[in-house]
Amino acid sequence: KWGTKYRHAIQSWENNWDNLTSYFDFPLEIRKIMYTTNTIENLNRGIRKYTKTKVQFTDDTAAQKAVYLAIMNIEKKWSMTLHNWGFILHQFLTIFENRCRL
Repeated sequence: KWGTKYRHAIQSWENNWDNLTSYFDFPLEIRKIMYTTNTIENLNRGIRKYTKTKVQFTDDTAAQKAVYLAIMNIEKKWSMTLHNWGFILHQFLTIFENRCRL
């Protein structure tokens, strides 16, 4: 039914099915963190808000510094912890023992 209209999307899903379904190997709590985009969207909105007042940057370094400063200001407002963070952290430490350390 959708094959003609969304051919490229369906082909992409079929070609990458193993990668897409590896998401389900993780526990539910970690999957919730992975698919939640609100944090990323809020960060992007904050960066845009901070940089849109600038008409032009002198060079790439000036733009990078502006984004860095925006992130530092946005980060100050981050105070909410994740629900069940202790349990989630334990799962991260178990699953990614070689890459995740306290």
